[in-house]
Amino acid sequence: MGNFAGDFIKGKLTLERTYTWIPDYLLGLKLHRFIDTYTDTHPIVRDAKKVLSKAYPRVAGVVLDIYFDYFLANHFEEYAEEPLSGFAKKSYDVILRNQEQIPEAMKPMAEAMIRHDWLGHYKEISGIKRSFDGLSRRFSFLNGIEGAENELLRNFPVYEAAFLEFFPLLQAAAKNYISESRLD
Repeated sequence: MGNFAGDFIKGKLTLERTYTWIPDYLLGLKLHRFIDTYTDTHPIVRDAKKVLSKAYPRVAGVVLDIYFDYFLANHFEEYAEEPLSGFAKKSYDVILRNQEQIPEAMKPMAEAMIRHDWLGHYKEISGIKRSFDGLSRRFSFLNGIEGAENELLRNFPVYEAAFLEFFPLLQAAAKNYISESRLD
């Protein structure tokens, strides 16, 4: 749940702020931040962003993140021991059972995610188009992101190759981060 809520919990995770939080929730938040930093600074991701920034200079990171969601959905069973549909259902059930751990500002997004099966729809170009259109409507700094699915189609091999090379590295780094954090 912490990893899921990570974009909505800002500021330092000081002991004074977090001492009453569930340890796994706090670890999830820290993992979310680790994944963001690892991804944003990785050379494979930076190279893919350079290609993407020609079409979307200010928002290449956001667009690439959704492209990677698309590729993960389409290669899911290569990285997980269950189909995406089963993982999505389990994830939605966890979210519904832990509503109290979701920041208020995030609740409408979480409800929409479940109602419209975002995880399942990332597998389709139409699903990521819906994401780009929605982000453009909700956040003024993302105006112009609509239509970004067309850039994916134009340079599909470049972005897919970046994902396929990067994702196993991210998995290993995240697994290592969790192992080391549990030792602290």
